[in-house]
Amino acid sequence: MKTHAYMDLTTDYAFKRVFASENNKDLLISLINAVLGGRRNVVDLSYERNEHVGEVTAIGTIILDLCCTADDGTKFIIEVQRSPQLNFKRRMLYYGSKLIVDQAPTGDRKSWNYDVSAVYVIALMEGFVFTDDPDSKDVRSAIYLCNSDTGSVFYEDLCFIYIQLFNFTKADDALKSDLDTWLYLLKNMPRMTGYPPQLLEQPLFEKLFNVAQYSKLDKEERMMYDVSLKRKWDQEAVRQLQERQLETAIKQSLDEGIKKGLETGVKRGIKEGVEKGMKAGVEKGMKAGVEKGMKAGVEKGMKAGVEKGMKAGVEKGIEKGKALGIEEGIAHRNASIVRKLISHGDWSDEYIADLAEVSINYVHCVRKEIADEEGRS
Repeated sequence: MKTHAYMDLTTDYAFKRVFASENNKDLLISLINAVLGGRRNVVDLSYERNEHVGEVTAIGTIILDLCCTADDGTKFIIEVQRSPQLNFKRRMLYYGSKLIVDQAPTGDRKSWNYDVSAVYVIALMEGFVFTDDPDSKDVRSAIYLCNSDTGSVFYEDLCFIYIQLFNFTKADDALKSDLDTWLYLLKNMPRMTGYPPQLLEQPLFEKLFNVAQYSKLDKEERMMYDVSLKRKWDQEAVRQLQERQLETAIKQSLDEGIKKGLETGVKRGIKEGVEKGMKAGVEKGMKAGVEKGMKAGVEKGMKAGVEKGMKAGVEKGIEKGKALGIEEGIAHRNASIVRKLISHGDWSDEYIADLAEVSINYVHCVRKEIADEEGRS
């Protein structure tokens, strides 16, 4: 495995080695304050257990990347998410809610009076962005409970901060803040061979480079880091493969659907166009024929009317046929996409509906059609 001068801080092992160590608490405090952007200022913190057991056995246990409490009682969860995940936002909401629920005493809750400390969930998203707004260039998004009518913050002691590292593109000579510096290092440290000159004046970041040196790991530590790095690479390879497969399936289904829809639509459009053209031609021919004479007018008007009506009718019919064809093509494409995603076997209807951009009821209908076809065969 190719080695680098510095560890990749977004791997599970490196992140916890650097930020979950009492000796490196100052590094974590600096990262948190940079992400908070002045909203709060953490002076000191204590590390908490990262395993939280459910109230009943059926709920199970959640394991967080890193959990800590600041000197003022504010609680922080820091999660590194390396690939898109179904219900990612809901999972972060559950994690934050769990930290709130766990603050309740087991005894007399009346005297406690819901004295809940603030909870911040910080999610470092590496390698992907939110799919509901893929064109957004936001790097940092701070989410609070707000009044939807006024936009004012309703409750500020529960906050979710999402950092989309994929959207951070600044070069080392364009770094303006501590947050810029941290995001640059989180994203680029594995490819660096030395200290950027502008960081040498900050002892904290010089410490970070010393702690993150791959050469300072012993044999066992290197093995654990290498395993963690390989797991990250494998996850990224699977993500890219799934994206390519989905893109190919969508393209093939769209091409097949449009082709079939155009053929059907053009045929239907030509038929309707001929019928309407004949009708319009006869009516126009009759009117012109009456003006010039019943016998000659009818003959001449019929001929001119039919020819012009046929031409206009066919053109209009083809235009309508194409529109109908594209509509049927898109419907056929959606059905083809859903069928291929269902054939994957282990994806839920909700996930399939989200990927194919259709309703869950539509997925149910396609799944029933497949079942009926298999029953007839």
